[in-house]
Amino acid sequence: MSRVCALLACPACHGALSAGWRCGACGARFDAPDGIPDFRLDASPRIEAVRTFYEAPPFPGYPPRDSLSTFRARAARSRFAQLLDRAIPGDARIAEVGCGTGQMSLYLASADRLVVAADLSRASLLLGAAAARRFGIGQVQFVETDLHRSALRPGAFDVVYSAGVLHHTPDPRAAFAEVALLARRGGIVIVGVYNAIARLPHRLRRAVARAVGFRVVPFDPVLRERRDEPARREAWLRDQYRHPEEHSHTVAEVRRWFSRSGVDCLRSFPSTVLDDDSAALFAPAADDWGIERWIAQLGWMWTLSGEGGLFFTIGVRR
Repeated sequence: MSRVCALLACPACHGALSAGWRCGACGARFDAPDGIPDFRLDASPRIEAVRTFYEAPPFPGYPPRDSLSTFRARAARSRFAQLLDRAIPGDARIAEVGCGTGQMSLYLASADRLVVAADLSRASLLLGAAAARRFGIGQVQFVETDLHRSALRPGAFDVVYSAGVLHHTPDPRAAFAEVALLARRGGIVIVGVYNAIARLPHRLRRAVARAVGFRVVPFDPVLRERRDEPARREAWLRDQYRHPEEHSHTVAEVRRWFSRSGVDCLRSFPSTVLDDDSAALFAPAADDWGIERWIAQLGWMWTLSGEGGLFFTIGVRR
């Protein structure tokens, strides 16, 4: 518990927290039903709308009769997850901002890594905590907190990871600035957002689906894969096609976020350098040209559109 408390702070005054989730500075005490502390303070109507949206059904969810072996085998199908696991040191302190139901947090919680998995949705956190108990993974602490008044301690983490979250906030650039502050100096910041170009095929599918009242969603490979898993299928359908707040971004735009927040960009994944075959996520990529970057993003319409056009940018805090 003391290891976890060192990575958290009171969301009201930023004071240190004791093992009973009490702030030593202002005296605030936070409840922790089911072992998940609730650090939420008053949120804006737009943030509250997103939180309510994810309460039912939580995204992305777990398949029925899931086990640790099948979970890890499923996660290992992702090239990015494999490379990330390989790149992060075995004793790292990791924050996942917007963890959803916690799949990445559970996947990375190995060796002596300690992961704080934060999200707005208690329903999602409960699913993640239940999976952690079922799989016997003890190095993850799930916390309920708002990104903008967070209980995560600034500068406390070796790696800060946030995927599929910032593009669902009212101001993604401002949200990124707060995420970046969580990393220590020299720490790694990893952000995944929708790419404005790679998202175009999905936007076409969504327009067709809305026109026919969602009776048909054409050419969505994830929905096909989950046709026998109604809960996970519905979670994907809601997240991708009915979300109340969504933005998409170019590579250049996200790189400007990094620069303005004191984070040096290392690379994108997939790479925007056309002949880059490096498997080292935390190593700088070769310089790319503007035209090369646009060619890469046009290619993502085919390679990334099946999963919504999500791409990653990786940097190191100065």
